[in-house]
Amino acid sequence: MQLAASMARIGTETAFEVLVRARALEAEGRSIIHLEIGEPDFPTPRHILEAAKTALDEGWTHYGPTQGQPDLREAIAQAVSASRGIPADGSRVVVVPGGKPIIFFPLIALLEPGDEVIYPNPSFPIYESMINFTGAKPVPIPLIENRGFSFDLDLFRSSLTDRTKLVILNSPANPTGGVIPEEDIRAMAEILAPRDIMVLSDEIYSRMSYGPRVVSIASMPGMLEKTIILDGFSKTYAMTGWRIGYGVMPPWLVDAVNKLMVNSNSCTASFTQRAALAAITGPQEPSQQMIAEFRRRRDVFVSALNTLPGFSCPLPEGAFYAFPNITGTGMKSRALADALLERAGVAALSGTAFGAFGEGYLRFSYANSLENLLEAVERMRRFLQDGNLSKF
Repeated sequence: MQLAASMARIGTETAFEVLVRARALEAEGRSIIHLEIGEPDFPTPRHILEAAKTALDEGWTHYGPTQGQPDLREAIAQAVSASRGIPADGSRVVVVPGGKPIIFFPLIALLEPGDEVIYPNPSFPIYESMINFTGAKPVPIPLIENRGFSFDLDLFRSSLTDRTKLVILNSPANPTGGVIPEEDIRAMAEILAPRDIMVLSDEIYSRMSYGPRVVSIASMPGMLEKTIILDGFSKTYAMTGWRIGYGVMPPWLVDAVNKLMVNSNSCTASFTQRAALAAITGPQEPSQQMIAEFRRRRDVFVSALNTLPGFSCPLPEGAFYAFPNITGTGMKSRALADALLERAGVAALSGTAFGAFGEGYLRFSYANSLENLLEAVERMRRFLQDGNLSKF
C-alpha cells in the first residue's frame, strides 16, 4: 500500500520540529530558552475559563450548528464590522476549530490544478503547503525589509496572470512582524477589484499592532465580496489550545465551507464557543494588558538584538515576533539556528522555515519573560564572540 501522491505535496511547520529537538536537549539536562513557538505565554483570562466551566455544567457538550452558534456568529460579525469598518452579519461568519481551516477549506473550495496563488514569502508555511496540496501553483512574492516587509507593488502587479485565482495577505505578519501600510493595501485593492481574483486576508494578529493602523483589504472599494477574512481567538485571548477560529466571507463561499465542515469536523466544540462568546463580548482589559507587555518586550528585546555582532533587527510593528537580518554573521540561517540551539541553548527558527526568501534571517518569538529574552541575547552574544562562527 502507498500513500496518495498528494501527500508528497503537503508540508509541515518547522516550529514544532524545533520544539521536539529542544525538549530532547532539556531531557538531557540542558537549559533551553524557548523562542521558537508562536503562542502567548499568558494564561487564558479568568472570565473565559469561567464561561467554559459554566457551559460544561449547563450541558454544552453536544453537537451544534455546523456554521457555528448564531449568537457567537453575530457577536463576531459586530466586532469585525466595528474594527474593519465593513458591513457584516452572522450569515457571513463560519466558526471553525482553529484558524487553519480558513486556509484549508477556502483553498479546496476555490482552486483547481494549474490555478496560481500569489502569497508572501517568507510567511506562515501552511499557505504554501495548502497551495501545493490542491495542485495549484504557488507564486511567492518576496517581502522587502526596507519597505517594512511589504510587497514590491510593481512585482505584485507583474506577477498577476490570467491564471491567478487567489492572493494571500497577512498583516500583521508571521514571521516578520510587519504591517502592510494602508497605501499599499489601497493600491493592491485598486489592482485587484476589477479582476476575477479572491483574497485570503489572514488577520489573526489584527489586534496586535504597536503603531500603524491595521487596515483590512475587505474595507476597500469593491473588495468586500472578494475577501475572506481569517481571524480567531488563539493570539488575542491566549487561547491557542482551545482551537477556535473563524472566517468572514461572501455568502456563496459560506455554503462551500459549511459542506467541508460537515465532511470533516461536523461542528466546532460547543463549550469552546461559549468561551469564545465570553472572550469577544466580555472584558478586554486582560488582552490589552498582554499586548502592552508584548510591546514592552519588543522594545527591549529588539534593542538588545541590535547589539549582537552581525545582527540587524528592524522594529516589528505587530504580532510578537522579531525577524533580525543575520547576514552580517556570514552564516546561513538554518546553520545559525541549529548552532544557537545546540551550542547556546536558544531555540529559534531559521528564516527559511518560512520560505526561500527568509534566507539571511532568524525568527524569535518574544512570547517569553523579559528575563529570559535578555538571557537569550547574552547566550547568543557569548556564542558569537567566542570564535564559534569559524567552525560552521
